[in-house]
Amino acid sequence: MKMSKQFPLNALRVFEAAARLGSFTKAGTELGMTQTAVSYQIKLIEENVGEPLFLRRPRQIVLTDVGQQLAPRVSEAFEMLQEAVSSARGDINTALQINSTPTFASQWLARNIGSFQLAHPNIAVRLTTTEKIIDLIAESTDLAVRAGVGAWPGLDSHALMRSEFTPMLSPALAETIGGIHEPRDLLKLRIIDAADPWWRIWFTAAGVSDPDLEGRPTSRLGAQSFEARAAVASQGVAILTPDFYADDVALGRLYQPFELRCNDGRDYWLVYPHSRRNTPKIRAFRDWILGELNPETSNAAK
Repeated sequence: MKMSKQFPLNALRVFEAAARLGSFTKAGTELGMTQTAVSYQIKLIEENVGEPLFLRRPRQIVLTDVGQQLAPRVSEAFEMLQEAVSSARGDINTALQINSTPTFASQWLARNIGSFQLAHPNIAVRLTTTEKIIDLIAESTDLAVRAGVGAWPGLDSHALMRSEFTPMLSPALAETIGGIHEPRDLLKLRIIDAADPWWRIWFTAAGVSDPDLEGRPTSRLGAQSFEARAAVASQGVAILTPDFYADDVALGRLYQPFELRCNDGRDYWLVYPHSRRNTPKIRAFRDWILGELNPETSNAAK
């Protein structure tokens, strides 16, 4: 009881919301409090810490250095408390919010997530997809699969898959020009999304310095998986990550005419807020997906 009087848990909850949302007003809305009440609770925690936690500016609040150090630890503490209470109540509807790029979600995650759910039947997976990088905290998302270089402030990241690319097309389309024998033969066919920078990287690596891609019609389909479907339908040549389309190759719907694969430095990564790295459901998913895709590093992440 002595600790509860000296340790303002309610004020910490208000601080966590204000730091996460960047606004006293938004924190009040989320918690059902007036802005005055929020300001009072923040003042209580600042008096308890002995340092200001926010810089008050017109229409804006900014965390001080002390506030920046405190915020992620408070968020992690409340997350652990929530998980502990859920476990104690025997909750069976713990939800794991995952955001992913559309291609990774459709070509790998959707095909394999069943094994995770069999191993963790008490965790309900909620999956959203977008090509844009979202703020995991603001979007209330637990973790994400991103394409990039693996460095995002405030996030832990684990390499999942090297994103290599190469031209792929249907055998039927290749037969219309007597087969693909050299890289320039691809230019005899429709190039799906000629504006994709992967094409120039690949042609340069293949020794074709002047592929004349600028004069071709551009058609951005929004996701690599859609371009693959167009290639299967013999609508053109797509530049794809072949590891995603092994089934199409095995069934004779697509083939890779050249062994050359390229990489632009952007790979697939699993990311989650550093402050939530010890959350049980995040640990469970991290250990599962690393074990599936990157087993040599899965033990190091634990």
